[in-house]
Amino acid sequence: MGLREVKRERTRRLIADKAFELFCDHGFGRTTVEQIAAAAEVGPSTLYRYFPTKETLVLEFVDDCLADAVSWFADQPALDLSDGLRTVIERVLEQLETNPDRVRAVFDLAERNSSVSAHLNELIWRFRNDLAAQLVRRLPGDPTHAEFVAALSAGITMNVIENVVRVWVDHPGPVDARQLARQAIALLETGRLPLPGSD
Repeated sequence: MGLREVKRERTRRLIADKAFELFCDHGFGRTTVEQIAAAAEVGPSTLYRYFPTKETLVLEFVDDCLADAVSWFADQPALDLSDGLRTVIERVLEQLETNPDRVRAVFDLAERNSSVSAHLNELIWRFRNDLAAQLVRRLPGDPTHAEFVAALSAGITMNVIENVVRVWVDHPGPVDARQLARQAIALLETGRLPLPGSD
């Protein structure tokens, strides 16, 4: 990463951190873009270049965690898909666990603000679609069937992440997110999870 990219990333991180401080102190609705820009010592137009909406400021950390996992998956020249998807789950959870207060604040803001909740759901769907697109590239056979299988696999992967994070957020302290994810995967692998049955 060159010097310009380092400076851009530092500015982006500063804006997001200052925004989150203001959201937590004053509330999402009462915090203005101008206040965030002033706190980060940038102009509003600079802020908008990095973050087009206030909602993207709230979700920046979660977005980065999900995007990093998909990028990692895309960059692997060859891998067992089951192992790769397990690693995607663990990479997301490992990064989220580096800043638990931030993650819990994101979910708290999403519960209180419908626009944040809508953007979080959109972010989750984008992750599913991006992961599914990477899976399609690696699945053999008929493209239509590959798309169907990829969508199911990506959906299950995201559902494991969502449910683990929800339990982790609701029970701070005693819950180990990655251990809980391994339990979820074991339930799927052993058939001990009730699933719709075939005739």
